[in-house]
Amino acid sequence: MFTGIIEAIGEVRELQFEGTNVTFRIQSPLSHELKIDQSVSHNGVCLTVVGVDADTYYVTAIDETLRKSNLGSLKIGSHINLERCMPANGRFDGHIVQGHVDQTAVCTRIQDENGSWLFDFEYDTASGNVTVEKGSISINGVSLTVFNSEANRFRVAIIPYTYEHTTFSSLREGDSVNLEFDIVGKYVKRLLGLNA
Repeated sequence: MFTGIIEAIGEVRELQFEGTNVTFRIQSPLSHELKIDQSVSHNGVCLTVVGVDADTYYVTAIDETLRKSNLGSLKIGSHINLERCMPANGRFDGHIVQGHVDQTAVCTRIQDENGSWLFDFEYDTASGNVTVEKGSISINGVSLTVFNSEANRFRVAIIPYTYEHTTFSSLREGDSVNLEFDIVGKYVKRLLGLNA
């Protein structure tokens, strides 16, 4: 389980292709603290550490993960948001994030608000996912609050600290991002669907 509070930005240093799987070698300031079998969120995708070097570590993504997230488009030099799983005695500074990406979205607009930024996103509604006004969403692993919620689009506001300490500073219009919708909203929607 994660909270959507990003700890560090990692850089992809190597891609190893093994059938339909890809193993990523990631350079990160967290590398020396990681151990094999540990769960780490990569742009919101929970992956298991399978190897650790001095300042890099390795994780493997299967074909389904590569197709359903933006990890399949990562290249050498790509930057990713990283968060280790929440300790049992930790604080919930963000919201409950499972590390299970529901789908991707496209960044359609970025507005500089002279001290903060507004990011607009659009997503395919075919899977039935919905946002809720003032509800939580995870974008590339970052816990954020939704506003201007519509059927297939929404907006988030980014403060300078988040902009500087996540990959939002390198996000451009047209880029794909990973979305994990609020777990409470997903369960409520499921229950309502079963009772309809």
